[in-house]
Order: sequence, then structure tokens, then C-alpha cells
Amino acid sequence: MRPAGVSTSDWDAAEYARVGGFVAELGAAALDLLDPQPGEHILDIGCGDGALSEKIVQRGAAVVGIDNSISMIGAAKARGLDARYMDAADLRFSEAFDAVFSNATLHWVLDKERAARAIWFALKHGGRFAGEMGGHGNLAKLREALDDVLVTRGFGPPTYAANWYPEVEEFVAVYEQVGFKEVDARLIQRPTPLEHGVAAWVTTFRKGWLDRAEVPQEERADIAAAVADRVGSNVADYVRLRFIMRKPA
Repeated sequence: MRPAGVSTSDWDAAEYARVGGFVAELGAAALDLLDPQPGEHILDIGCGDGALSEKIVQRGAAVVGIDNSISMIGAAKARGLDARYMDAADLRFSEAFDAVFSNATLHWVLDKERAARAIWFALKHGGRFAGEMGGHGNLAKLREALDDVLVTRGFGPPTYAANWYPEVEEFVAVYEQVGFKEVDARLIQRPTPLEHGVAAWVTTFRKGWLDRAEVPQEERADIAAAVADRVGSNVADYVRLRFIMRKPA
């Protein structure tokens, strides 16, 4: 069993770049909410291959990116970024950053309370934390279809590895408890066309899920095709939780 608090994701940077490029593209709204300023020091939690970290650098800020995928860290370093292998719940920074940013990452981090405390300690007083993650109802149709197919074929979905897709009130409570103020969080319905289709989404974005369900490699393409057939559309039912908050001065 995968330990609690460890991200449930499992990525291949090259495959992610091919199939998941839309994640960074659609993260531009969260980046605008962060509004990085020249000279700021910013921590990017779950930097992935560095696509959004690079955009922060282009705005004149200095960026440290962290991710718990060695493959993603390698891709980010290849862009010339300061990228470090680290889990969001195990940050080792103390009042080091003017701002923290995170896109499409926190829903993978199961030890949400410890991650919130770590982010708090990483920020300077008066600093802000902005970003976006999966919110309540995120990918409900896709996730149900995948689990139904897995059960039909004799595989047990790894419920211990479920993502954290919170309601606004739950999310706000976690971050207010560690001391954040002025927490503005909202759910955004964002149906997203999948350029490469549902089957490619399953094998890329649910690779770790399939690993933990112990699905043999040779059966994955067939399972992914069955999920695509069951969904009947190449539009993913994404729901995002977009947020910004401050650590008091």
C-alpha cells in the first residue's frame, strides 16, 4: 500500500508533454492570479516539466520548482530551471519565498494538512499563495467509467490512492487552520476537449492508478479503449478549484 501523504501520481515527462500539454496552457488563469513581479522569489509546487515555471521566470521572478517525479524534474532542469525532487508535504524551506504557486498538483497530495503547514512555513510574512487544483466533482464521469471497467475486468480500484477534490469550504478550512487569511477560493466548471482522446488520457493521467490496481501493461490499451467507449466523448469533465490567500505580515 502506498503510504498516506505521498502523491498518488506517476508520470513520464515525454508522454505527459505529448498528451497533457493542455494542463499548462489552461493554467494561465491561475498564473495571472499569482501575478508574479520582477525580483520576487517564487516557489512552484508541482512544477512538472517546468512549462509554467518558465513563464514565471519570463516575468522577471526567480523560481524554485519542486516535484516528486524524477522524470518531470529532469525535463524541468533541461529548460534550465532550478528544479528539485521534493514532495509538497515535505518542503524544506523557511520564510524563503515572496509567493508560492501551484497548478494541477494539490489534488494528488493526500497529506493535505501537512502540505498546508509546509507551504505556510515556506512563505515570508505577507506572502501570497495562488493556484489551481481539482475541485469537488472533478472528472467524476471519467473516474467512474474507469473504475467500472476495472471492476468488470476483475481489478480492484485502489481506493486508498483516491485524489483530494475538495469543496470550497473544506479547502478553506484546511488553509485557515494553519494561519492563512483572505482565502478566496472558487469552483470553476471547465469541460476540456482532449486532443488525444480519452484512451490516451487514461494511460497517461491514470498510469499510477493502473499501476496500483496491478493492471498488466499488455491490458492497458484495451482497458483505456473500453473507458473511452463508455464515456462516449472526448471532453473531460474537469472542475477546478482556483484560489489565492495570504500569510499575514
